[in-house]
Amino acid sequence: MPPATKSIGQVLKVLKEDFPDISISKIRFLEGEGLISPERAPSGYRRYSDHDVKRLHYILDVQKNHYLPLKVIRENLEAMDAGEQPPAAAPSQPTLPTPVAEGLPPALPPQRPAIAGKRTIHITRKELLQISGLTEVTLSELEQHGLVTPRRGTAYYGRDALTIAVAARKLAAYGMDARHLRAIKQVAEREAALIDQAVQAHSRRRSTPRQSVAEVMQLVMYAHAALLRSSIRS
Repeated sequence: MPPATKSIGQVLKVLKEDFPDISISKIRFLEGEGLISPERAPSGYRRYSDHDVKRLHYILDVQKNHYLPLKVIRENLEAMDAGEQPPAAAPSQPTLPTPVAEGLPPALPPQRPAIAGKRTIHITRKELLQISGLTEVTLSELEQHGLVTPRRGTAYYGRDALTIAVAARKLAAYGMDARHLRAIKQVAEREAALIDQAVQAHSRRRSTPRQSVAEVMQLVMYAHAALLRSSIRS
């Protein structure tokens, strides 16, 4: 008896337990990229084996927790197919900053660079769409407002672009679109000017390590989150 296989709907149900944002179009996108190769039933419908499901789970996991580009994922899968172990990736979950996503902790953390331990990511526009779940129309609108941009001098997007894209998709459920995010960007630009002014003044008085910018930025983020939360509560 041939091994049991699953329909794409059944696969979707299994994967949704760990990846709530998974969709049929995302599974078909991964198939189109050649990362999975489900069988075709005589009726023409896709049939997925347990191996296909495990492969999908691996792909979605390293995208969600490590944000590996498809090129690296493909190389890892080829190594696995050859019986080798893919290189271990250090956990790197690019979530929204803690003060915004989870609220302030009881006390400020020890002074340290705000981006310590964050691994640089480089993803294409196509990967940005696939990982964030944004539509082409929404991403284009964000780009038109200067909210999501590639790294300077490249065609690749970084961690900030990905964070904004994910936040934009989730905020859309609350009726907030690129125009609202543009207002937030204007506030951020004013805060950036204040940070630059403070660091420049501090540098003139004493020798200041590069870490000062990250340190002041982190403090401003905490203050901003606390003031925002206070305003909402009142």
